[in-house]
Amino acid sequence: MNRKRRKKGEGMGDEAAWLSERELRAWKNLLAVNSIIGRSVEQQLKDAAGLSHPQYEVLTRLGDAPGGELRMTELAGAALTSKSGLTYQVTQLEKAGLIRRSSCPSDDRGVVAVLTELGKERLRAAAPGHAALVRELFVDGLGEREFDSLAAGLEALLDRLRGRCSS
Repeated sequence: MNRKRRKKGEGMGDEAAWLSERELRAWKNLLAVNSIIGRSVEQQLKDAAGLSHPQYEVLTRLGDAPGGELRMTELAGAALTSKSGLTYQVTQLEKAGLIRRSSCPSDDRGVVAVLTELGKERLRAAAPGHAALVRELFVDGLGEREFDSLAAGLEALLDRLRGRCSS
């Protein structure tokens, strides 16, 4: 591989690898795509359901869970967010009546987040528009082979990175 290396003393440690033009282009494209899709999804969820994307993520995780409930620690892991970030989102959703918190029956110190009927209704109302936008911006922009390659690559990266976003 033809990778440029920083010279000693350039601030990033000895022998830190530069990105090749190809790698840098892919990285910048990933950032741009993520930004455009993220802003579009955030706006669509706000307009359609009055939800932020992290709030929608919490509701979908609860909606997919047995009985519509998860321990807060499990929810933080599933939503790939910090416990403090999750606590903030759950508090906002609880104030809106979309979820409630209760004590964990098997552990007095544990807290369970539970999707309310209002939360289920809001999720059902938001999901079709959200799915349509994700299809438009993410799925339909690539051919079947390109999409399969992207999906496989993203899965490999996620497997490699899992566990880095905790605390």
